[in-house]
Amino acid sequence: MGSRVGVVGAGYVGLTSAACLAHLGHHVVCVDNDRHKIAELRAGTVSIVEPGLPELVREGLAENRLVFTSDPGALHDCELVLLCLPTPMGTGGTADLGVIEEALKTLSTVLSPDCVLVTKSTVPVGTTARIPTRAGLAGTAVISNPEFLREGHAVEDFLRPDRVLVGAAEDDREPADRVAALYAGTGAPVLRSDSASAELAKYASNAFLAVKLSFVNTLAELCEQVGADITKVTDAMGRDDRIGPAFLAPGPGWGGSCLPKDTRALLRAAEAWGVDFAMVRDALRANDRQQAMVLRKIRHAVTGAVDGSLSGTRIGVLGLTFKAGTGDLRDSPAVAVARQLSRHEATVTAYDPCVPAGTPGLDGIRVVDDPYLVAKDSGALVILTEWPEFRSLDWAELATVVDRPVIVDTRNLLDEHLLSGTGFTVLGTGTAASVEGGPI
Repeated sequence: MGSRVGVVGAGYVGLTSAACLAHLGHHVVCVDNDRHKIAELRAGTVSIVEPGLPELVREGLAENRLVFTSDPGALHDCELVLLCLPTPMGTGGTADLGVIEEALKTLSTVLSPDCVLVTKSTVPVGTTARIPTRAGLAGTAVISNPEFLREGHAVEDFLRPDRVLVGAAEDDREPADRVAALYAGTGAPVLRSDSASAELAKYASNAFLAVKLSFVNTLAELCEQVGADITKVTDAMGRDDRIGPAFLAPGPGWGGSCLPKDTRALLRAAEAWGVDFAMVRDALRANDRQQAMVLRKIRHAVTGAVDGSLSGTRIGVLGLTFKAGTGDLRDSPAVAVARQLSRHEATVTAYDPCVPAGTPGLDGIRVVDDPYLVAKDSGALVILTEWPEFRSLDWAELATVVDRPVIVDTRNLLDEHLLSGTGFTVLGTGTAASVEGGPI
């Protein structure tokens, strides 16, 4: 028989956790103060783009193992309650815990005495240990259980994780066992630690991935200068078991809801404790520089000069989300580049399979629902997100409607065979031929 579990927050992490725990046989109550969202979820409507998640939500509802409500009182009978709330970047790069602190005020009045409170939210080191005394929850066991979910693969990562990390004080061994038991159906190894180590492991994991991405983007820049091919270089690197092939693909920069804020939070924590984490700082700087590099490449491709004017030039953008497989625009390098193009007076038309026309917050970027409209009269097409379906477009037809048959492929998504005979010139990332006329 499964546990009675409460999940606070029906966002990306919360909804995935609630649906997957229900699938594993637990009885889950998911609480969120957004009544409109709760009404949609009760009807089985999931707005988050995540493979398999809508099906799991509907399964949980149909089998009466998943309940959605805006009433925190529904958590009273829960044996464990998971905090899955946002911790956005605050002043100076530190995590803003305002939403969590407000939730804790309410939870202190509704949780049963033997309930285990679980922090899945990404929080600064030491937060889990401080919650009982600062939130009026003295006597409540608080366990750190950070999530390691990739957008676009969140359901897969939850149900088949490579590890489950449980951080607890030495005298909270029994509550920690109860948290670990939630994942018994996954067969994943459970790692035990103190709560500070668990909290830091989450920040360290994301920051390390950010460093790896900045490394490969800078390496791609070097490849362009010396006449090497980044795909050949990273293929050789990735076959080394100590390195691995993941996160070795260059692009317009890294973004999303986690890597930017978590990397900055780790850097601020290091600075607060007098640790010079220079490589993390440099990774952030390299990421900012990467978007400027992409802009220079586009300007060079269109005008022949890195500082050439884009005024009045139509630029077609393919991809706006921060990566394929998600509808998330938060801290998207694709959006950042598109906005830069608009600021340089280009006329920007964009298409993304998960970004509908009229999406708010994209001033200066015209979003259309047809990739062929993006190409019409464009002075260049720019691929900014690695959506696989872009490879299936009729590139011969696209070539007939563009003003200038040039593609700046920041993701190296296309290949010569795919575009053979279309007349397109493809400028990729990390090769001597990445920019017309040679290195910039």
